[in-house]
Amino acid sequence: MATIVFCSVNKTARTTARRCLTSHLKGLASAGESHLPLPSTHSSSLTLLPGTRWLSRGSSVRFMSHGTAGRAAAGRTRRGALALGGAAAVTAAAAVAGFLANANHFQRAEMATKVLRDPEEREPEGDILERCRGFMSPPVTDIAVLQQTKGEMRTRMEMLIMETQAEFCKALQEVDGGTFKVDQWQRKEGGGGISCVMQDGKVFEKAGVNVSVVSGYLTEEAAKQMRSRGKVLKGKDGKLPFCAMGVSSVIHPKNPHIPTVHFNYRYFEIEEEDGSKQWWFGGGTDLTPVYINKEDAFHFHNTLKGACDKHHSKYYPEFKKWCDRYFYIRHRGETRGIGGIFFDDLDSPTQEEAFSFVKSCARTVVPCYLPIVYKHLNDSFTDEEKAWQQVRRGRYVEFNLVYDRGVKFGLATPGSRIESILMSLPLTARWEYMHEPAKGTREAKMLDVLRNPKEWV
Repeated sequence: MATIVFCSVNKTARTTARRCLTSHLKGLASAGESHLPLPSTHSSSLTLLPGTRWLSRGSSVRFMSHGTAGRAAAGRTRRGALALGGAAAVTAAAAVAGFLANANHFQRAEMATKVLRDPEEREPEGDILERCRGFMSPPVTDIAVLQQTKGEMRTRMEMLIMETQAEFCKALQEVDGGTFKVDQWQRKEGGGGISCVMQDGKVFEKAGVNVSVVSGYLTEEAAKQMRSRGKVLKGKDGKLPFCAMGVSSVIHPKNPHIPTVHFNYRYFEIEEEDGSKQWWFGGGTDLTPVYINKEDAFHFHNTLKGACDKHHSKYYPEFKKWCDRYFYIRHRGETRGIGGIFFDDLDSPTQEEAFSFVKSCARTVVPCYLPIVYKHLNDSFTDEEKAWQQVRRGRYVEFNLVYDRGVKFGLATPGSRIESILMSLPLTARWEYMHEPAKGTREAKMLDVLRNPKEWV
């Protein structure tokens, strides 16, 4: 299964994209994916998942749902459209998150592969003010400052996370019909954020998409965490100025056949005693289904793999393993979900190439998740399936509160906004004493996958 997002701006580009896509799908068919329909170079739509198609119109792309009812009442259809702009991607905030030591981090030489700059990876052109008009709220940093520093990585990253927040929120509102509450907050120590939350929607019980841009001095606790990961930090008079920003999201659907998704992409910068700066990127995207659907799992992982493969052939396999290790509930002996990718401390080959990789990852979030949402939009479910969803959510809560480094770092940072840090928790969850699903059930099969992570691509 393949996910394609067109960002064409003229007829020639669209024609070239269709030809490339046709060639790609033919290759998949010859490799055993013969169930994929091959589009005509004259066709305006393309089937990717059952009940879905991408429809190219002008300089944008719309995701159309045929509204397949699944197990729902036959004959009932539902249509939805999702407009994807040139930067269709996403994530949102707990910027200062995701610290993790990794003994098997790549050798720098292995990561020094030259990144080919795909046209779709280029940043949107235009005035900063014009780009800001499409955001969910004014950016954290004053627009005048952003205009003066538009070439700096801090500004470019802030623009990226603001754009991805806006595009993902609009995508979720399109499928749900609800509206996000936009809450902009300030941090007296420096910076602030924008929390966008939608609760009790038609499709999503709770959907949060956060951006944060914070600065100040590292606390002793935060500095210890970084040193434990091999960071050599030399501050002036014991102080380490830092800037951290990111976009982070957790989506909890009502229907147990629609998976929970989480993603976070962030940038961290520290100024040392001599004025030099250390910087790195981190992040990832992972899926937490209640029931295993192999087609969904392949689509999700294959989309992420495509983004990784643009930059380094080892990124997907290594970051997939890292994800399985990180999102692991040790006291349960099971992973939180079926994984995805996760990375941290990414500071090579160059800052420009690392940023390009992060953009590629962020721009997969809509195409790797929304087709799955639309596919299961009208699936019916039983009380027993809903109860199992509640049990699995309990596991989600356990991981976030006990192990998640982002939550720990946020709670240890002075001036942190607790509501935004705990946005990732679901509205409802369930803990049953000595709960174990019966052998042979779909619930038992789900648990087996969580205890023995699989390769989906």
